[in-house]
Amino acid sequence: MHKYVIALDQGTTSSRAVIFDEQAHVVAMKSYEFEQIYPQPGWVEHDPAAILNTQTDALREAVRISGIPVEDIAAIGITNQRETTLIWDRATGRPLHNAIVWQCRRTAPIVKQLCDEGYEDYIRQATGLVPDAYFSGTKLKWLLDKLDLRERAEKGEICFGTVDSFLAWNLVSGHPHVTDATNASRTMLYNIHKNDWDDTLLKALDIPRAVLPTVVDTSGVIGMLDTEILGRAIPVAALAGDQHAALFGQGCFKPGMMKNTYGTGCFLLMNTGELPVTSKSGLVSTIAWRIGGETTYALEGSVFVGGAVIQWLRDEMKLIERASETEMIANSVKDTGGVYLVPSFTGLGAPYWDMYSRGTIVGLTRGTGRAHIVRAALEAIAYQSADLVSAMATDCGRKPTQLRVDGGASANKFLMQFQSDILGCDVIRPAVIETTALGAALLAGLAVGVWKDMDEIRSIWKMDLSLTPQMNEEERRTALAGWHKAVSRSLRWVEEDKA
Repeated sequence: MHKYVIALDQGTTSSRAVIFDEQAHVVAMKSYEFEQIYPQPGWVEHDPAAILNTQTDALREAVRISGIPVEDIAAIGITNQRETTLIWDRATGRPLHNAIVWQCRRTAPIVKQLCDEGYEDYIRQATGLVPDAYFSGTKLKWLLDKLDLRERAEKGEICFGTVDSFLAWNLVSGHPHVTDATNASRTMLYNIHKNDWDDTLLKALDIPRAVLPTVVDTSGVIGMLDTEILGRAIPVAALAGDQHAALFGQGCFKPGMMKNTYGTGCFLLMNTGELPVTSKSGLVSTIAWRIGGETTYALEGSVFVGGAVIQWLRDEMKLIERASETEMIANSVKDTGGVYLVPSFTGLGAPYWDMYSRGTIVGLTRGTGRAHIVRAALEAIAYQSADLVSAMATDCGRKPTQLRVDGGASANKFLMQFQSDILGCDVIRPAVIETTALGAALLAGLAVGVWKDMDEIRSIWKMDLSLTPQMNEEERRTALAGWHKAVSRSLRWVEEDKA
């Protein structure tokens, strides 16, 4: 009997289901996009029902397309957009507010208040994170305050969760209220050294423990899929934040190995082994995964707007009809004509951590055309990622020689070549670029014995493309200087009380 593993990849703009066989080949895949909700400038929300319905529909349709017997599905793994915050009624399961998305900046004043009260250093030390509205803790406080739910939360009547937790509650029989260590480590409420929720931060944000999920291993059976969904109870055997799943799917099992995922945002992670590394360059320390009770850590840098800038070109600016056009358009001009685009639509992440930065286009002339803007948008993705690699090199004391890449935008060869050029190192793309989904599948399969150990999983990884730098050092320095000058123009654009 063949064995298959399904990854549910719930992302910021779409929900996908990907079916893998025992050799980690993609058998079938289905995705559905859902609406992005912008109640105010800088605010981003999702409809919880849209998240759940698109994910369930994608699962059912992927199984139908594949034609595989349901009896041959060994396990399901869940990977998710991180930090996005939901609350629901424990008795009914009814969501009590739209999901507040990781990109949302509404809680910047709460973060500022925490820092003013002297918690900044403690947050960095205990959670490994930089105080920012990006993370879940202040979003949860905002919801409890806004909806006047703290008393009910203290009674255990309210559930908080990131998207993995929300999906587990709704898809698994018995409604387990759980999250895994990777997602917990992104809340700004979890002590990554003690592997437990942090009482000091819970008190600072007035968040009752009763509202929090139980933290489980990243790989391990949490329960069985509700039989109404596919007609059979199937082990749900992994929960992992999307970037942690991608690090695992890229086979970055040794300290020093790093990957960059090009999705809605860009996320660079480096395996740092059994101990968390304190960054001096604006990166965060996070849990890479927890398996068998053993924790592996990582350094991470986050770009808030990566592939999302391409969606902006398509949906808001109407400069393109399809994302796939951008490679051809970028290659139609020899450079950007001096144009830089800084896509800080929701602030800047690492290494700047500026909640008040906003999107900027500089260097425009009368000769600037559509192709220059499109090319500048693609280059911006690579520049932002280069800032992360530079910060990581500073923290680790050595320049990387190789960057493994994945995610939808890694299919764009122009972008990947420019990334290699601006980094001055090799860029390696695997045969399966959907490594977020692959990582969730591998973690689930590992839990139920489809793959026996990490060595077997390591042998599955295969390279598809290797690119080497074509830009000389002087060109690289000049290009990066222009980028950093453009970034300086975008910093602290809005006033703190209007963010």
